[in-house]
Amino acid sequence: MYRQLFFTVFLSPETNPCFDIGMALINHIKIKSVLDVYDVIPEHERIMVDVLRGIILAQLPHYCKEKISFNVPYFYGNKGICIVWPAGIPRGGIKQGVLLGFWYGNRLADVDHYLTHGSNKQIFYRIFQRVEDIDEQAIGKLLEEAVKLDRQWPSKK
Repeated sequence: MYRQLFFTVFLSPETNPCFDIGMALINHIKIKSVLDVYDVIPEHERIMVDVLRGIILAQLPHYCKEKISFNVPYFYGNKGICIVWPAGIPRGGIKQGVLLGFWYGNRLADVDHYLTHGSNKQIFYRIFQRVEDIDEQAIGKLLEEAVKLDRQWPSKK
């Protein structure tokens, strides 16, 4: 539903005089599932989100979960672990690509210097422009480290 609306009405500011209205509407959409995310983002972002989610879900232990938070996929255990934020979802702070952010990135060793230390003191991230840029091994190492940290937090249950 969202996908058809998005692509027929809100293609780009250059080709669509209603683009600003479209972005105002998308700012107010409440996304409730990953399918809703896929409906409002362009195909190249959808593919990257899908690949990143696959890597994350394969790596996280059984006690960790995924939910939609801030209108994007958010992964948590005892506390937040990581978030996948496509540029097509407003308020992510990026204009292109897909951001993989580690909630406590400031506490990860990141020996390969894979993550960017932006203006946020806690969340360190990597922005992907192409699916070919996604390094499963590097992400796997970071996830392993993030899960190890997460196990140190007291359980919510």
